[in-house]
Amino acid sequence: QVQLVESGGGLVQAGGSLRLSCAASGRTFSTYNMGWFRQAPGKEREFVAGIIWSVGGVYYAYYTDSVKGRFTISRDNAKNTVYLQMNGLEPEDTAVYYCAADTSRKSSSGTYFATSAYDYWGQGTQVTVSS
Repeated sequence: QVQLVESGGGLVQAGGSLRLSCAASGRTFSTYNMGWFRQAPGKEREFVAGIIWSVGGVYYAYYTDSVKGRFTISRDNAKNTVYLQMNGLEPEDTAVYYCAADTSRKSSSGTYFATSAYDYWGQGTQVTVSS
């Protein structure tokens, strides 16, 4: 069982920044693929960013098009934590942001954008961007 706890959400003006954190339990965090998703009211949960293990032990970062150049995903395996640095926030970024863990690395096959690729989810943290 893996527990994920997000923090760092809040209210920010357009153009501002926030850094989300997700602390994970488990002794093998470095083997997990991690993702951030978001869900706005009345919309489906959507992929935002993923940090995915690849052959050779290298992690690759992937982003949805709307956040490329503004958001950065990173991880600190020593702290069992994954981060999402969000700069240049826009009102359209307003949503509940969820951290997700894929403990079997099935998302390394290219399905990192799908909610079904992840086994565990955090409770979510609200991000509100005012115009």
